[in-house]
Amino acid sequence: MGALMIQGAGSNVGKSMIVAGLCRAARLRGLSVAPFKPQNMSNNAAVTVDGGEIGRAQALQAMACGLEPVVDMNPVLLKPETETGAQVVVQGRRVATVRARDYAALKPSLMAPVLESFGRLRAAYDLVIVEGAGSPAEVNLRAGDIANMGFAVAADVPVVLVGDIDRGGVIAQIVGTQAVLEAGDNARIAGFLINKFRGDPRLFDDGYRLIEARTGWRGFGVLPYFAGAGRLPAEDALDIGADTKGGAVKIVCLCLSRMANFDDLDPLKVEPGVSLVMLRAGQPIPGDATLVIIPGSKSTRGDLAFLRAQGWDIDLAAHVRRGGHVLGICGGYQMLGRVVRDPEGFEGAAGADAGLGLLDVETVMSAEKRLTRVQAVHAGSGLALQGYEIHIGRTTGADCARPFARVEGADEGAISRDGRVTGSYLHGLFSDDAFRAAYLAGLGVTGAGHGYGAGVEAALDDLAAHLEAHVDVAGLLGLAR
Repeated sequence: MGALMIQGAGSNVGKSMIVAGLCRAARLRGLSVAPFKPQNMSNNAAVTVDGGEIGRAQALQAMACGLEPVVDMNPVLLKPETETGAQVVVQGRRVATVRARDYAALKPSLMAPVLESFGRLRAAYDLVIVEGAGSPAEVNLRAGDIANMGFAVAADVPVVLVGDIDRGGVIAQIVGTQAVLEAGDNARIAGFLINKFRGDPRLFDDGYRLIEARTGWRGFGVLPYFAGAGRLPAEDALDIGADTKGGAVKIVCLCLSRMANFDDLDPLKVEPGVSLVMLRAGQPIPGDATLVIIPGSKSTRGDLAFLRAQGWDIDLAAHVRRGGHVLGICGGYQMLGRVVRDPEGFEGAAGADAGLGLLDVETVMSAEKRLTRVQAVHAGSGLALQGYEIHIGRTTGADCARPFARVEGADEGAISRDGRVTGSYLHGLFSDDAFRAAYLAGLGVTGAGHGYGAGVEAALDDLAAHLEAHVDVAGLLGLAR
């Protein structure tokens, strides 16, 4: 069949979810299908089966296709480290760290690996569904573009434009996009789709017809807001949202400024006995928290300073004194120690910072990046669990004598003498149902450990059915070439 590209009239219009739903719908129709995003910007990465990393949204889309994720599904990944700089990952491997204004000079060289990865997928599957990034209406970025129209033209892929009615102004979003695009780029757009409608879609009939008349583009449907979105892994930490279940055990996650790989939280947010609180800047750690999670970070020392600026270091010390538990994952683990050293400046300016001192360990950053899926055994329960590591730095110290887990026969992680503070480099550990049940039972949560993976699969099926009910899926797939 070929390929089809979904672009957005703005950021966060629901492109990733629509691509995941179309992938699952195409698979259920008997097609072999793969996702593709030429360029993604995210610190929420997934480790691929071929030993690289891609955006987590593409890993979910791969799951929708019934595939293991591979680096070709997201050949360029930008991982922000500061307000103005990002690590550039190409086909799963870090190639550089550049400032935003310098990335424009690098982009033209990235089209070749992007097309190479796309070509391999296109040759291997009946259908490739491509996701754009941001919006093609950002015409100031059109020169050297690899994420939207630049890619669509180079790969000769038709485009469907998605507008978000929930944020308002959807007519202007779509008509305005046509107004600013060059004629050749406009000609590549085969139609549009309205997403996130709340209420009676018939109320938008006049607006829908107006868009068709003004643009000459075909409308492929009005998609109501998908109520099951919360059952899918979050692409952005902000998407996790407020917990309304009212679980008896409160788990607090500190929302760091460069929070990375927070998929550890997805299984917790759907546990009935857990109330997951995403703590924003300026908010104190609540006194009734049972567990505080310090998540991964793309900039450990930078986020350590951010944590202290919120007063969370003082709150954490008080939390532990009250008998509360702390879990540091990856960068959060590094922060828990006595010191974090970066003598060669791999994460910014060279130097060292005092850690939180809740674990008797220290971390030294190095050039070597550990990027791997792992099979582990939890030291406390003997339960097997699966996870992945994606970090630089090595952590050593007295508390490592009380490991969190065993990985490939070696101790991993550290636990404080009183057993209330734990650090580990293992991401994704809570996706394992048996381990999650045992861990939460230790915090007083009963009946945990329902089938998380099965729940995500069911949510993807529901998403595909949602699309089939409200959108001309056959017409969309028929555009592919």
